[in-house]
Formats: sequence, structure tokens, C-alpha cells
Amino acid sequence: MSPKFALLAGASLVALASAAAAQQAVTALDPVTLTGSGDATAPVSGYVAATTASGKSATPLVETPRSVAVITRDLIEDTGAQTLGQALATTAGVVGEPYGADPRFDSPVLRGFDTRNAQYLDSLRIMRSAGAPAFELYGLERVEVLKGPASTLYGSGSPAGIINMIQKRAQTEHAAETGVTLSDDGDAKLTFDVNRAVSETLAFRLTGVAGKTEEQISEVSNDRGYLGFATRWQATEATEVQIITSYQADSPITPAGLPFDLTGQGYDKALREFYIGDSAADSSDRRMLNLGYEVTHDFDNGWVLSQSARYQKFDWDYVGFYVAGGTAGNIVNRGVTYQDEDTSTINVDTRMTGSFDTGSASHKLMFGLDLRRYEDLTSTDFATASALDITDPATIPATITAPWYLLDKDLTLEQAGIYVQDEITAGAWRATLGLRRDWASQKGTSTNNFGGTTVVDQQDQATTGQAGLAYVMENGVTPYVSYATSFDPELGVDIDGKQLNPTEGKQWELGVKYEPTAFTGFFSVAVYDLRQENVSVSVTEGGVTGTRQIGEVVSKGIEFEAAAELGAGWGVKAAFSLNDAEQKGANDGMRPANTPRSAGAVWLTYDFAEGSAVEGLQLAGGLRHIGQRFGDNANTYDLEAVTLVDLGASYAFANGAEASLNLGNLTDEVYVANCGSFGCYYGEGRTVTAKLNYTW
Repeated sequence: MSPKFALLAGASLVALASAAAAQQAVTALDPVTLTGSGDATAPVSGYVAATTASGKSATPLVETPRSVAVITRDLIEDTGAQTLGQALATTAGVVGEPYGADPRFDSPVLRGFDTRNAQYLDSLRIMRSAGAPAFELYGLERVEVLKGPASTLYGSGSPAGIINMIQKRAQTEHAAETGVTLSDDGDAKLTFDVNRAVSETLAFRLTGVAGKTEEQISEVSNDRGYLGFATRWQATEATEVQIITSYQADSPITPAGLPFDLTGQGYDKALREFYIGDSAADSSDRRMLNLGYEVTHDFDNGWVLSQSARYQKFDWDYVGFYVAGGTAGNIVNRGVTYQDEDTSTINVDTRMTGSFDTGSASHKLMFGLDLRRYEDLTSTDFATASALDITDPATIPATITAPWYLLDKDLTLEQAGIYVQDEITAGAWRATLGLRRDWASQKGTSTNNFGGTTVVDQQDQATTGQAGLAYVMENGVTPYVSYATSFDPELGVDIDGKQLNPTEGKQWELGVKYEPTAFTGFFSVAVYDLRQENVSVSVTEGGVTGTRQIGEVVSKGIEFEAAAELGAGWGVKAAFSLNDAEQKGANDGMRPANTPRSAGAVWLTYDFAEGSAVEGLQLAGGLRHIGQRFGDNANTYDLEAVTLVDLGASYAFANGAEASLNLGNLTDEVYVANCGSFGCYYGEGRTVTAKLNYTW
């Protein structure tokens, strides 16, 4: 850790500790009780959330002048989602699984932009290099999608927004569950989740997963284990401390893909299950540790001091096959990737929030100091493997040459940002104003056997901001308008060895939200104009894969979302989006990869009434539609639209047991989910998943 980073982090910690000590010194405290102050992170019953943790201020969703989607735990369970991408299926503007059934990592596309570098855990950014973690979905309480630039609160980030995963927290009441999940592919998973309130001031929660996931390609499986631990301690009447930790280990293998020329030839169903790799040569060992805390101190004078921090350690040793170049008839040329990643991240976010009045206006003012340090020690090698005839695949092990390309990175990114936000209430009017200044540095080396060693020493500074205005009507309707900008320093060098420039984004958004008074629900519609410059994309040139910044992407669209409990046992979660996106500069006029012009989803549930003969039974069904899109930024691979049907059913027994069954892609549609530098990937076929859960 650099002296400057340590000094800033230490100063914010000392300020928090001093404030708590000072408050204790002057106040005679009554006995304290654990209350669970984090409303925006607490469990939600049903599909309709009232607040979001992503705004850092617990402002009601209907009063937030931005598009925010909240995927609750109940929605995740009812739809049978097993990955982040599947959980996002009913979120407008999101393509949740652009690479199909890929167990390695989550790469959703939001409003035309890849979000691999826009994923957060408990409002702190998850940094990544070539690979990435895929956080265990069972360990999450909810997932939030804040759409559009969020740099005012989060500093560097994608203009598309953030995907914020909220880990399960310790709650104030006893609860426990255990379950077993099985699928027709051979999946087997054991889960448990135990929450205990030890006393009026202390609670803990332990969550675990152990199992094996079998993909539609039989050679691709993933042994996975997860353990999450959280505590909540009401240290004084004014001070609350939460510890939030997790550890997971798994072994995901790439599906490897197939050349585009082989798809659409009438035997896609067979190819969907075909593996071009060699299970004797594949290997994967991925581990991630998260150690975090959140501390809040209320000064009892309108001001609250909060700090969130996390240390993340990520290691991945990986060997996998990929499609290398074109084909000759049924012959597939293959390559092998060797990946060794060792990364660590420290995030510290300190905030002071206060409320006061000026005349007829009320203010909620927030000042923040956000610090991040990311260390990336990664080696990537590419080798050539013997070709494979898909009509007569060899049973002998693949012949692999010595690596022809070797890359070693030793890079460090440090970033410090100061920000201020004022949320103003004046009658029915709501205004949000925010401003932030960031300083970022990148230092280190990048060495490959073609270009030698490049010394990276890059300094970036940026000012970003946001402004929003909303009018809250008594009938639950809230029209709003907002403008926001973003900035993100790019770590490393491009395919030519040149330092990457920062990305810059901006967005106008106009929308209407509706929170009905007659029933529980939330509806929103938004139109947006989103632009980003210096966009980085993965390219393969001369057999070498790297990054190029293609210039500018313009994404315009309209989105609709609905979540409601309609009464008489009916519930719904729905989304629809239209998008018009194009690139300017390189690939001029082309659409960004994995960005359909239209997409939508609906999930409908019916719960049989209490006292009926089948009380406890829920039936559900839904549709997912992904429109025509292209697999790459050059629009070389034209991917057809697809509509998928899903079904679900569950029965809650009186003794706390619950059995559920989910059928995904009921009609077993065969479709190509993505095509890119390393081949084409099929979407997941029909899946049948059964779960037995016991709660006490």
C-alpha cells in the first residue's frame, strides 16, 4: 500500500473512531437494542422493493430521478435463477447471458455496454483483469441495477451504470433454512442459511453452498463451494458495526465454442453439446476471499458518519481451449490459453450525511471520500493445439505446442475521489445535485515476447457530476429528468502496447415512475440518450488477442419495467426495451455487440388462496425474448432473435418444507447466444431443476 493511500484510509478510519469515542464521552446511554438499520439491504417480501442501497441514502425509489431495478430474493428463488445473468432476465435493457451457459464469469450487457467492469458487491467495486469472479447467487439478498453514469457516488465506472450485488446480512430475528437442488443435467447442490440474534445487540448469519454444476456440454462442469458470514453489533445506541465476509472456491471450464461457419447447418442441437477441448488438458482453480465491514455512527444532531470497506483477494489458475481462426470443412483449429491471475483490491468509502432546512426547502447533504487500490499480477500464454475433426473427434489427448505468445502484467491502480451530493425537497419537487473529483494513477509493467516491456506510469484526473429533478404527485406518479457523466481510467495497454485512455460518458434520461396506492406495485418508463468515448473492445489481430479503443458509442432507447402484486393471488415482473445503438469511428455505423433492438421478459405467478384445497401451491410461467443482434462490434456474426418459455411451480407444506420445480427453455430452443473472437456459444437448452427446502 502506498503512503498516500494508507494516510487517506487511516485518516477516514480515525475520524470515524474519534466520532464514536466523543459521543460516548458526553452521553449517558440507555440500554441499546439491535434494530437492523440497513433498510435498503434488508430482505424484501415479494418482488416490489421500496428503496435502493445503490443511492447510498435510502431515498425511496419513486423519488429517485434515475432508472433503478431491484431483483429481490423472492424473484431469484421463484424463477430458479442460478447465476447473476439469469437473475437479470426480467430487467429492462439487460442481456443477462450474452455468452450463453458459461460458468466462468458474468458478463451482462446493459444499454449496449459490457458490464464486466461495472459489477459491485455491497456498493464497492469488484475489480477484474482478464478473468473475473462469479459471485454465488445464493449468498445474495438482492441485486440492484442503477442505469446510467453513477460516477458522482462511485467514481470510475461504466456509463451504462452499475450492477450492485447485496450480500445477505445478519437480521434481528431467528431464521434458518437448508435445501438440496438437483437438475436433469446432473447438478447437485446443498445449501444452508442460518441467522441468529444472540442478544438484543448482537446477531450473526452463516450461509453456505456445496455442490457440482454440470453444463449442457458434459465435459464442462464446476465444483463449487461458498461460505458467507455476517455479524451485526449495536455497539452503542448511536453506533452500529457490521462484518460482511465470504469465501468461495470453484473450478469453471470454458465451453470453448465453435466456429460460426458450423452453426445453422441443421445439426445445432448436437453441436450445442459438442466440446472441442480436451478434458485431460483442461484445468481450473479459482478462489475469492472478501473481508468487509460497515460502520455507522449517529451524532444525534442530524448528522451520520458511515464507512464501508472491503479487502478482496482473487486467484485463478486456468487452462482452457478456444477456437483459433477459421475452419476447413469439419476441421476446427484450436488454441489453448494459460491464465494465472493474482489480484487484490482494497476499497474504503467514508460518508458524512446530514439533514437541514433552508427556508421552505429541506436538504439531505452527503460528503464522501472514496479510496481504491488494485494490484494485478497476471500472466497469459497462448499456444496452438492440434486440429479436431468434429465428425470424427480423436480420442487421444490433444497435441499442444509450446506457447507462441506470452504476456506478463504487474500493474497497480490507485484512485481517490471526493464527492458531494445534495437531495433537496421543496413541496412536491425533488432535486438531486452531485459533483465529484477523482485522481487516479496506474503504475507497473506489461511484458510480452513480441513487444518487450512497456512501463506504465499514467496519471488521470476527472470531474464528474449529476443533476436530477422530479415531481412527486399525490396519485403516485412521478415524472423526472436527469443528466449524469462518467469517467473510468483504463488499466494497462492496448494491443499495440500503448497506454489506454480514460473512458468518458454522459447521459440524458427522461422518465415517469408510478407507485400505486391501491395495491403493491412499481412501474417505470424511461427514455435515454447515452454516449461513451474511448470505448475498449477485445480484438484478435494476427492471432493475438488484445484491446482497442474504438472511439464512441451512442445508445438511445426506451425501457419499461413493472413489478406488482395484483391481488387475488396474482403477481408479475415484466420488462421491455427498445434500443438504437451505433458506433462512431472504428466500425462506423455498426451496432455494438450483443445489443438487440428489442428485448423483453415477463414472469407471472399465481398463489392459490388460503383455505383452498391446494393452499400453499404457486404456479408460474414466463417468456424471455432477445431480439436480433450481432455477435461482434464489426457486425460479422448476425444472430437471430429467440423467444424462450419458462415454467415454475412450488408447494409450501405446513411443516416448513417447500418443494419447487423450474423448467427453463421449455421448448428446448436451439440458438446461438454469442459469437466473437474465440468462436460461437450456444444458449442453454431445456433445463429441469428441482429443489427441496426446509425452513425453521
